Amino acid sequence: MGSVLALSSNPGHQNWPFSKDHLPSRWDAHPAHWDRPPRWERRDGRLPNPGSFHSLHRSCKDVFPHQIEGVKMIINKTLSSFFKVSHTLHLSAVSPSYYRFHVEHLQSDDYSKDKDAPALIGEMDSSGSLNAHALLHLTERVRARTVFQTQQSQFVTWQFETEYRGSDFTAAVTVANPDILRESVILVAHFLQSVSSGLVLGGELVYHRGRAEEGGILTLAGQYSRPNWVATLNAGKGGAHASYYHRANKQIQVGVEFEASTRTQETTTSFGYQMELPEANMVFRGMINSRCIIGGVLEKRLTPLPATLIMGAFVNHRGDKLQVGLGVNVG
Repeated sequence: MGSVLALSSNPGHQNWPFSKDHLPSRWDAHPAHWDRPPRWERRDGRLPNPGSFHSLHRSCKDVFPHQIEGVKMIINKTLSSFFKVSHTLHLSAVSPSYYRFHVEHLQSDDYSKDKDAPALIGEMDSSGSLNAHALLHLTERVRARTVFQTQQSQFVTWQFETEYRGSDFTAAVTVANPDILRESVILVAHFLQSVSSGLVLGGELVYHRGRAEEGGILTLAGQYSRPNWVATLNAGKGGAHASYYHRANKQIQVGVEFEASTRTQETTTSFGYQMELPEANMVFRGMINSRCIIGGVLEKRLTPLPATLIMGAFVNHRGDKLQVGLGVNVG
């Protein structure tokens, strides 16, 4: 589960180019190390831990390119094995330009003696908006997370999550935006169970209470995986989200997504692929969807320099729009 901004969203992502909806922030997803397979995952033939609910579609989503527009420069600096900072400057003619400062204080590795130390992540941009994470391993199986988000001087998100990972199941509870004065709160419960070595079943229950309204949404989920492919389905009152990921070989990966929303009465089908060229230090990601949007992003490692050149373009044929982006990632 991401931030509270994602609780009311439809199943699936909203990161389509030229979408009129507000793009979710990077904090709608957990940091990458939060979703790594747990250290206690069994390798002796017994059922493994299924992972987190919000990472069910991650294999497919990672194939799709991220929209890039304007000119962006990212400078990363590792100050120590625990401390990292980055500076991002984005110049755009479509959206407001900004500067963003990002800092991380993380564990050096999963097997460190300080494995129970908290992971602290913070980010602030030139408008004064702040995003902050605190992640803590309470025990070997219990992890807690706290998220705070501000939009300039206004608090927009404060949430608290606890996750328990058993040997073959994962259970999580999240409390988002509790407000005693307004008598409002959002509660989210996740549960995933490994039924077999390749089949995972579970669900999500979202409960919202306010002065004027109260309600809940139940979403059921299932995932079946094999060594080279993964099929996932989420379905509930709010809509459905299905994805299929397939690794053709070491260089090519493909993904297909279908999203349907009962609120907007819209459906979207998307196809994405990723091609890696290790000899050329290049990675290309492309996509096309039923909204007549075609896009691609090329990443080129500029060896021997510690930098990556990023070039992307997205075309909306239905809306007759074009967006082109160029970026450099240093460090």
